[in-house]
Amino acid sequence: MTNNTHQRAENESIVAAGHCLCKSVQFEVNGPLRPVIYCHCGMCRRSSGHFVAATACDREHLHLKSAASLQWYQSSPTARRGFCKICGSQLFWEPVDGSHISIMAGALDVPTGLTASEHIFVDDAGDYYEISDGLPQKAGWE
Repeated sequence: MTNNTHQRAENESIVAAGHCLCKSVQFEVNGPLRPVIYCHCGMCRRSSGHFVAATACDREHLHLKSAASLQWYQSSPTARRGFCKICGSQLFWEPVDGSHISIMAGALDVPTGLTASEHIFVDDAGDYYEISDGLPQKAGWE
């Protein structure tokens, strides 16, 4: 997502809303959300302290209501991560050349109505937990 925020038109319905821990970053989604995917890659585990649970939407469906404390970290040549520079909450993951933005599921207000669909990068999973929920498991992204 560029530094420009999507302006929500009055006729666009809000599908979901969320914020960081200190509420300095607040956002709304006005389009469909993907089911939650659990990512066990090393970068997600390091940045979150565990695996990541994230949904996603098209970039144009994300409206940043308040984003003065939103900071971006270029975590790889192909993606960056958005977090609150005040409270440290992880909020977003964005591919450089993609059309979507991932949203950390825990940042959404409940009820979300979302369900989990799969685990990815399971070969990188930590050795201190088991993946035993019966969802599909993939070695990588594809």
